Amino acid sequence: MYTGIFSPIESSAVGAGLAIVLGFALRRLTLAGLWRAILGSGRTTATVMLILISAYILNPFISLTGVPHVVGEWLAGVTAGPITTLVLILLCYLVLGCFLEGLSMIVLTMPILYPIVIGLGFDPIWYGVIIVIVLEMAMISPPVGVNVFIVRSIAPRVPLAEIFLGVLPFWVAMILLVGILILFPALATYLPDRMMQWGFKCCLRKHRSF
Repeated sequence: MYTGIFSPIESSAVGAGLAIVLGFALRRLTLAGLWRAILGSGRTTATVMLILISAYILNPFISLTGVPHVVGEWLAGVTAGPITTLVLILLCYLVLGCFLEGLSMIVLTMPILYPIVIGLGFDPIWYGVIIVIVLEMAMISPPVGVNVFIVRSIAPRVPLAEIFLGVLPFWVAMILLVGILILFPALATYLPDRMMQWGFKCCLRKHRSF
């Protein structure tokens, strides 16, 4: 994927295909086992899609209420410092995560909140990394964490409260990670910067070879 041979979606398909080939080569996978895996994957995918469809149905209703615009205008009028405004934006995402799926939140809020963040002087790549982490936090935040219900569909015998307790350490870890990235913004942009430099050098070498 990093070399540009496959896109992220293609990489997942290639990885799954190679896993199947490796399973047959090592004689750890049979046709019956493959069929059970396909059925299990189909049931899990159907459950996830139903949850996502429900979130997408709710998305237009949230938009029609005008709540995102009201929140955006309120944040734009906040006279506190940039870090305080950023924390308020992240808290808004945590609240929205109780009702919406991650992509829906991005589509709904990015046109409103992105100009505010850029106006505060934050790096857009850094902000994107922060938002991805916060969205994942929102998807496991009680009382309505979408990913928690997906896990419950895979393990229906496990009580929902136990699943929420199980994801609590990950939630705390992501809180600490967000705090570290706010204190040391260069950590979020280090890898993209290195990749950009590597890509630029590769293009320059190809250009010189001609």
